[in-house]
Amino acid sequence: MNKPYDLEERTFLFAKECRLYIRTLPKTISNIEDGKQLIRSSGSVGANYFEANEKLGNQGFII
Repeated sequence: MNKPYDLEERTFLFAKECRLYIRTLPKTISNIEDGKQLIRSSGSVGANYFEANEKLGNQGFII
């Protein structure tokens, strides 16, 4: 049984796993700042993928 390559789901799970990982880190100043950046960047991966796959429509092709 082959599982389809669902990149939208995988990017969501990646962001979720990053958040779970951050919770395990000690609460140091550097970990807090790096954790904030990891949360932002891991979430933007899925958002960028979703936006890139949106249908542009006819107006997107007019130059």
